Amino acid sequence: MSSDSEIQELRDELRSLRGEVDRLNAIEAVKRVKYKYWRSFDTADLEGMASVLHEDVFLSVEAGIYSMCYEGRDAYLQMVKEGAHADMISHHNGHHPEIDIVSENEAIGTWYLYDDLWEFRRGMRLFGTAFYRDRYVRENGEWKIRYSQFHRLYEIKEPLTERPDIQYHYLATHGFKHEGEANIEPFPKDTGYKHPPGEMPPFLDTK
Repeated sequence: MSSDSEIQELRDELRSLRGEVDRLNAIEAVKRVKYKYWRSFDTADLEGMASVLHEDVFLSVEAGIYSMCYEGRDAYLQMVKEGAHADMISHHNGHHPEIDIVSENEAIGTWYLYDDLWEFRRGMRLFGTAFYRDRYVRENGEWKIRYSQFHRLYEIKEPLTERPDIQYHYLATHGFKHEGEANIEPFPKDTGYKHPPGEMPPFLDTK
């Protein structure tokens, strides 16, 4: 027969194991949120995108030809709608997730991104890598992106004078169609923009 101390030790081990399983489940749920984010962007799925964004989401971007911020889910969705448009190819692959569960309902994630944009009506191909730094919150059992920072590592712009021989193009029939056929406006660029200090743990912008 087990002693009281052995029974208590077993209970403690089960409690610890349950906590570790909960943590791993939360990490997997956060990963799925970001996977869905990129899938929704590249397929112009605004409903899917809305489902992973907190209503007060804040996006902060420091890059080469574009730097800006967006506040609130509606503004974010408008950016996605106009950004994943019918006259482009949008390609985002996220890798190497580092997810930290900092409390029962909050997590921080770091992702390594490769993106490749063929902007036919801006006359360029833009590609490079970046880190996303995200803060996630869980509300009513669902994880959402609450805050997101974009840190460029490199960015290359190439002129695109003619469209390649595309054999299939999903966004052409599912993305937002800008009026007319002329070139559309350049990406938004706030030349003095910097990530708001103190919102995230120190990263590349503080080194």
